[in-house]
Amino acid sequence: MSERKVLNKYYPPDFDPSKIPKLKLPKDRQYVVRLMAPFNMRCKTCGEYIYKGKKFNARKETVQNEAYLGLPIFRFYIKCTRCLAEITFKTDPENTDYSMEHGATRNFQAEKLLEEEEKRVQKEREDEELNNPMKVLENRTKDSKLEMEVLENLQELKDLNQRQAHVDFEAVLRQHRLSEEERQKQEQEEDERETAALVEEARKRRLLEDSDSEEDAPAPAPPRLALRPKPTAILDEVSVPAPAECSRDSRERLRTARDPLCVSRPGPCRAAVYPPLLSC
Repeated sequence: MSERKVLNKYYPPDFDPSKIPKLKLPKDRQYVVRLMAPFNMRCKTCGEYIYKGKKFNARKETVQNEAYLGLPIFRFYIKCTRCLAEITFKTDPENTDYSMEHGATRNFQAEKLLEEEEKRVQKEREDEELNNPMKVLENRTKDSKLEMEVLENLQELKDLNQRQAHVDFEAVLRQHRLSEEERQKQEQEEDERETAALVEEARKRRLLEDSDSEEDAPAPAPPRLALRPKPTAILDEVSVPAPAECSRDSRERLRTARDPLCVSRPGPCRAAVYPPLLSC
């Protein structure tokens, strides 16, 4: 237990390193490594999207008969997360990137295409300027003109920013608020004027209809004064009943109640003489 942490081991005097057998491994041997997807891809088998940064347990091997300036190229094998189909891609040291090989398609990347286009244009320009000094002068003139335009645009942007820096945004907002209030007030006044015009028009139409109806109708008669009735008119209106119309019992009751002397005195009934006062 005391020797488990020591760095130096014991070598016997007759130790010969050349006698140790060397481990022979195939050149295309594979290693299991843990890596992340270097770019976005889509599986050709099931259509599953595999995004950049997805972690996989991959198999790594060295590509035979391929190298770039003495740098080996490695191939990686991963499996789709949905259908477990095998996907392979390898390193691309020339472009400092990875290249898709089998099992999936790399998603569109505008930045990568833009960089490739810039490299192509730069290469074509260098080839043109290689044996043509006039082309070199022309390109330099274009570059200087473009640089001057860029500087002018930059100066305009700076002036614009300085001009905006002195703007009082509170005053601008206040003015906008006042203009908004004036607009609302103006709209309200217009609505009131329209309402008043409609009311006036309706009143005129009603007056015109009333005048037409008064012209068609006959003129009303003047009111007549009520005549004062005569005090004796009630005597003329009430018919005087005959003495025979009163019953015997009623005549007796009236004689007894109104005139006690009527009982012993013969003669006509007082009800027949004074009908308004002694009615049957």
